Amino acid sequence: MFGYINVNSQELSKENKEIYQSYYCGLCHSLRDHYGTKCRILLNYDMTFLVVLLTGLYEANTDSRDFTCALHPIKRRTSFSNEITDYAAAMNVALAYHNLMDDWRDDHSVPKKAFADLIEKYYKEIADHYPRQITTIEAYVKRQSELEQQHETNIDVVAGLTGEMLGEIFAWKQDEWYEELKTLGFYMGKFIYLMDAYEDLDRDEKKDSFNPLRSLKKEHVNDFEVICKLMMTSMISECAKSFERLPILLHAEILRNILYSGVWSKYEYIQLKKKQKEKA
Repeated sequence: MFGYINVNSQELSKENKEIYQSYYCGLCHSLRDHYGTKCRILLNYDMTFLVVLLTGLYEANTDSRDFTCALHPIKRRTSFSNEITDYAAAMNVALAYHNLMDDWRDDHSVPKKAFADLIEKYYKEIADHYPRQITTIEAYVKRQSELEQQHETNIDVVAGLTGEMLGEIFAWKQDEWYEELKTLGFYMGKFIYLMDAYEDLDRDEKKDSFNPLRSLKKEHVNDFEVICKLMMTSMISECAKSFERLPILLHAEILRNILYSGVWSKYEYIQLKKKQKEKA
């Protein structure tokens, strides 16, 4: 489901591109150092956004390290890491564990189950260290499964579950920023769910799989696309409002790039594929 919250690199300065890449590399290193080399494949841009967001808000002391990446050995790179990087890595693994188990239940994917078994011990450690967040994630997984079995068609209800879950993850600490970060994460989670459902709609129709947008499409054949875009725009608008209420100066340009432009990269890609398919 995750991987939709990225930068728009074409509208980002060279300096900010390098800063963002350094946080991405730092998250990759944290996954490797705490959970093993194989867990680096779990890395996603959504958690990189969380690192930049929380670092900008809390202005955490950040370590910088130059290194040579095995995948990109020609040019030396720089990684940024701090305590927030380790938190995001833990949440990355926790979410990935449930995604893997969900794939196992849905498709009986043996490789996914094997990977889930591999990281289960790390998941249990994370649960002990972050009980508030993991309790919320597990409640979300349980309730989402129930709604899917009931074929719930209320998109706001189903997307709201992802919002509640991500809101608790965004709220790193229960301090003065807890409620605002939870609000930002809530609307971001709803946007991610909507975008994921929108991207998977054709596949789910062919497989006759659950997707609340299938019902919406039947009810609003002529204006379905407009409604979907409006719903997603509304969610990101609320995210942006919440962000602007936070006193963030550090990395504010990168965060605005993501919220006002980068989040639409996947949507634009989907539209491009649709146009190519129509021409074929």
